[in-house]
Amino acid sequence: MNLLLATLSSPTRNVIEIGPLTIHFYGILIAIGVIVAVLVTRKRYEVFGGDGTLVDRVAIWAVIVGFLGARLGYVTTHTHTFEGRPWAVFYIWEGGLALYGGLLAGALTAVYLMHRWKGDMFAFADAAAVGVPLAQAIGRWGNYFNQELFGTPTDLPWGLYIAPENRPDEYLQYDTFHPTFLYESLWNLVIVVPAILILERMGKLYKGASFALYVVLYGIGRFIMELLRTDTTFRFLGLSRNGWVSLLAVVGGLIALVWLQRRREPQEVNPEARPPDEAEPAEADSDEAADSSEPVPDDTGS
Repeated sequence: MNLLLATLSSPTRNVIEIGPLTIHFYGILIAIGVIVAVLVTRKRYEVFGGDGTLVDRVAIWAVIVGFLGARLGYVTTHTHTFEGRPWAVFYIWEGGLALYGGLLAGALTAVYLMHRWKGDMFAFADAAAVGVPLAQAIGRWGNYFNQELFGTPTDLPWGLYIAPENRPDEYLQYDTFHPTFLYESLWNLVIVVPAILILERMGKLYKGASFALYVVLYGIGRFIMELLRTDTTFRFLGLSRNGWVSLLAVVGGLIALVWLQRRREPQEVNPEARPPDEAEPAEADSDEAADSSEPVPDDTGS
């Protein structure tokens, strides 16, 4: 009992049942994450001078194709999970979305549609550089409710209690595990998003660089998480498949970041789309300048 009081507890249920309807927390959190990502991306794209309605049109298809890519990426690497029940490949509420597969499929879809509909691809990418990690931070809590994607055993105070039926066979004797879902969520909220926003505010990032920085930072964090994960089905030289993909993302992101920074194309900002407290008081400044330029009356007399 003392052990359990000193750890994070796992939820006792992962669904809400309303009559014949069963709603999974996993699906709710994924949906909330998607909504947040679209709203944030739309607002930022407008700040960068783009048409927010275009984000809505692109997001619909990017999300659909992204989900298909995420599910396909998981199914093809976890075929043993569906032995004897091939129809379960459609049961996304059980978990099983490969994030990198979803990001790749969604990104390619967005690139194609932004080009087709004459949008600004680099501005869109920068806009999504904050929306996407926020969605990931929210969606990862779905893994908490499913008691999945946790790390290796730990006796740290924040160790996550996992029910015996959800533990890997080689770790049945352990009770608590690293809550990697929590680590990744906090990494996005505390490191990735603030770093991008601060550097943008300081004017240190050029056009397209925000998304490249997101790829680098997320790749670093995900690589660290993969060293703790226990659900990997493949390892090469001690690293999981996603570990290698994370390294590739970091290298590719760094190359893109250096190239985009050397292009030195500034992020275009539409002052009218900023919140009132962030908008530049250009008109007020010009009025003050005009007032200061008026001649001072001569009160000394003639």
